[in-house]
Amino acid sequence: MRIKKINMDEEGLNRFFGSLEAKIMDIIWAKGRVTIKEVHEMIDDETPISKNAVMTVMTRLVEKEYLIRESTGKGRSKVSHFYSPQTKEEFITEQTRAVTDSLFADFGTFLVKNLIDNLDSADPDLIKQLELKLKEMRRDE
Repeated sequence: MRIKKINMDEEGLNRFFGSLEAKIMDIIWAKGRVTIKEVHEMIDDETPISKNAVMTVMTRLVEKEYLIRESTGKGRSKVSHFYSPQTKEEFITEQTRAVTDSLFADFGTFLVKNLIDNLDSADPDLIKQLELKLKEMRRDE
């Protein structure tokens, strides 16, 4: 499930989703299986919103395959639960990999140069991983 567009003017999950989609996905990643009513109550406590708006967005997230819907019962006793097929970390890993793979394919030299220029602000553990990878690559030459 790959995002088709990334919004560079936003931050966090809003780069991949609209603001309501991002809120819904965050709730589902935190809670696991939820109903529309549960999601609506959590969002409505923070920002008043109609249950229909939440339902519409969650249905669209199912159509885009970011959520899975499982329903039980029939008629008035029918209940639908929603959950994500991926953890938040798996989703972010997949999306950032798709972005970097695409940028590397088109602009590899610039991407590597920009990464090098930003190493000063990188996590020291990541720099150690990079050093190990470079040593490994040199051994394989």
